[in-house]
Amino acid sequence: MLSIEQITPHLTWQLRRDVLYPGEYKHDMEMEEDNHGYHFGAFTDNKLVAVVSLFKHAGDWQLRKFAVSAEMQKSGVGTQLLKYITDFVVQEHGTKLWCNARLSATGFYEHFGFTQTGAVFNKKGIDYIVMEKMLS
Repeated sequence: MLSIEQITPHLTWQLRRDVLYPGEYKHDMEMEEDNHGYHFGAFTDNKLVAVVSLFKHAGDWQLRKFAVSAEMQKSGVGTQLLKYITDFVVQEHGTKLWCNARLSATGFYEHFGFTQTGAVFNKKGIDYIVMEKMLS
């Protein structure tokens, strides 16, 4: 059984590191913006298996650092977490949800109605593209 709840920023750092930035230090996963965001975790059997952070910019909400543990990828956990945060943003009267998607993840986001905007850009050796979904 999967449960999703709001968590503190520091609980996201281990999965951020393990999934998104293997080889980097856990303490480098902290972002200044963490103190101004909303952080959500998905748990199975009381184990944290997925995390995502949300940041509000006027009516727009940015999702960042979306990470699902290796053993839970392709199990539907990411889908459930994305639906949960989308509902959260709608309840908060958000009009757009967007992210800097890794090119390897664009198919996942497109499946849920996100569209690519702008050009591909590279950050720390990883290619990204902005993807967005209008909510109203």
